[in-house]
Amino acid sequence: MANETLTIRRPDDWHAHLRDGEMLKAVAPFTARQFARAIVMPNLVPPIATPEEASAYRARIVDATGPGFTPLMTCYLTDSTSQDELARGFETGAWIAAKLYPAGATTNSASGVTDIRNIYPVLERMERIGMVLCVHGEVTDPRIDVFDRETVFIERVLAPVTRDFPGLKIVFEHITTAQAVQFVLQAGDGLAATVTPQHLILNRNAIFAGGLRPHAYCLPVAKREEHRLAVRKAASSGSPKFFLGTDSAPHSREAKESSCGCAGIFNAPFALESYATVFEEEGALDHFEAFASENGARFYGLPLNEGSVTLERSEARVPDELAGVVPFQAGEVLGWRLLA
Repeated sequence: MANETLTIRRPDDWHAHLRDGEMLKAVAPFTARQFARAIVMPNLVPPIATPEEASAYRARIVDATGPGFTPLMTCYLTDSTSQDELARGFETGAWIAAKLYPAGATTNSASGVTDIRNIYPVLERMERIGMVLCVHGEVTDPRIDVFDRETVFIERVLAPVTRDFPGLKIVFEHITTAQAVQFVLQAGDGLAATVTPQHLILNRNAIFAGGLRPHAYCLPVAKREEHRLAVRKAASSGSPKFFLGTDSAPHSREAKESSCGCAGIFNAPFALESYATVFEEEGALDHFEAFASENGARFYGLPLNEGSVTLERSEARVPDELAGVVPFQAGEVLGWRLLA
């Protein structure tokens, strides 16, 4: 008989959107319940681009979650980011990493980088001081098919950056393709990748199942089944190059179910249950703790968390709505449940 419980070191989320204002208050406690720390994305309006803005945002997050949760802040890179300001924020602990959004790639990314060479001096400084670069890996060239934008990004941007800055630590976020898996595996130790639950569970058919399904729409979009299987194999393989990053990205039901529905999937409330289901299906529960609780911390050079969390083999029904947001796998019954 299979084990009825699964206990792992307390995990971290290495890619999360917590929003701001009333939405922050509504959704941040779900992340804090599941994770000890989270890398918090800076794509607010206006974006988090100075150490002072990062510190103020961190305080708002702590107010929303209470004690026991540590938000790890990031700097939003633009064409005009000051390398001195970036280094000051890193050295004072205001932020742990910087985020590259190609301009127009996703929600609130209009201020992002228009040409990677515009920030080469910044990347050189980051390489020198040991600051991690988090990357939304898609090109935004309208001539490129939306399903090919990750692969073209590797060719046009990521491969040159890894060649030109061999000492720069890079997290290739929310990978979705077999090409991304292969690139990460073949690269040096300075390149790692996060994997979301939705990209382990959904292929692109989910967006069109019986109609247009806005709650299955995120960026990067889910890809063909062959890519989903490649990402599942990589995430559950035990390789230290892959670790947990939910990319939980809440939008109100109205914003999703509109004439131009927002991209993003809110998976924070049942993230560990979703991941554990996948790892069990892959016969890889013995690799789950490393993926969820160890690989990311080691890549960022942070200590592993104290304490543990326990999942039990028990039905957990995902509500149709939480805090005005439709969660990932709404209405489904999962086979694992996180104990309080």
